[in-house]
Amino acid sequence: MTRFIHDKFAKDYLEELLKDYGEVKASEKVAGEIKEIDVLFTPTKQQNSNLQILGLLGRLAEHPAIIEPYRNPASTDEICDCILKLLEVKALLRREAKANKTKLPDSDMPKLWVLTPTISETRLSSFGTMQKAGWLSGVHFLPDALRTAIVAIHQLPQTPETLWLRLLGRGSVQSQAIIELQELPLDYPYQKATLELVYNLRENLRVNQQLEADDRELIMRLEPLYQRDREQAKEEGRQEGRQEGRQEGKQKGEQDLILRLLNRRIGEIDASLIERIKDLSIEQLENLGEALLDFYSVADLEAWLN
Repeated sequence: MTRFIHDKFAKDYLEELLKDYGEVKASEKVAGEIKEIDVLFTPTKQQNSNLQILGLLGRLAEHPAIIEPYRNPASTDEICDCILKLLEVKALLRREAKANKTKLPDSDMPKLWVLTPTISETRLSSFGTMQKAGWLSGVHFLPDALRTAIVAIHQLPQTPETLWLRLLGRGSVQSQAIIELQELPLDYPYQKATLELVYNLRENLRVNQQLEADDRELIMRLEPLYQRDREQAKEEGRQEGRQEGRQEGKQKGEQDLILRLLNRRIGEIDASLIERIKDLSIEQLENLGEALLDFYSVADLEAWLN
């Protein structure tokens, strides 16, 4: 099962994008039968104007929010469980306000956003959802008292405003969003960090033996992007090397590149292995750069060096 891999990606991804704008708690436990909220977000009092960069996701984060992303279409029971989590959080906040003898403003109550790739009209009708003026198609609001909306990611229009949410879709919707992400300027906020998370998702999926068709397609889609970024990083390293002084600079650029790729691939490595890598020639470093694409652990690196 790869659902847990995608769940972790979604939580890490939302935390990375929202951490500059408030407090993000992933896998927050609530009362009852010890349920877990995927992402509980509390915005700072001083909203950062950059929040608009996140488009529709930024609008979701303008107020306290519970965000529940689903890899597969959310079932009726799963949506009901999300609403129950919201009600438990709401009750907890009210108890705390009563104990502190303070009034809890309605604006401090979180809203629930259920992110699902698709959802049927029958299921939407069963929850009495409605469209609201000023909101994009694909955002379905439950009655106001429930403070809940269901976001059908695959129904969102293909615009820059929805990019950061479409990255949590699946199949062709997610693949198209990754292409759009990669085409953003290199200095665009969150582009580099998001690509790193996407590449980590690719690595985690590659080692799984029970892949769904969507996951195999995602890996194939990411392969040329990964290779292109690798070549770009190599070129940047070479340019840095030329500035530092031809042969010595080129070797250092290769070393830095290889160490970055290894950290991305197998995690941090100890100082003794780093020293062995620094002793390699440029040709050996280039050979290692090709070989590390098949590494899955530090043991693979040690075996290659030996």
